[in-house]
Amino acid sequence: MKKILLACAAGMSTSLLVTKMEQAANAKGIEVEITAVPVDAFVDNVKDFDIVLLGPQVRFKKDDFQKIADEYGIKVLVINSMDYGLLKGDKVLEDALKEL
Repeated sequence: MKKILLACAAGMSTSLLVTKMEQAANAKGIEVEITAVPVDAFVDNVKDFDIVLLGPQVRFKKDDFQKIADEYGIKVLVINSMDYGLLKGDKVLEDALKEL
């Protein structure tokens, strides 16, 4: 099972995106665990996931977070702004799985 971590500023809109991503995974029969946390919790959680997706509003953290994630061999990506804003969970899930 793949484990995807979403990190964002506060977590409200990202929680909605997680729900959409889980629905897309269930519809396709994909086993995946998706968790959303605020950026403050990134360091404590990163090691437990296969990939990290950042909300567009915190894209400025990508380089710093990638340095930390590199210690665990984990890739950090920024979610496409349009996909994030339109809550395209299927597209965000697809992009994450392609990277894995």
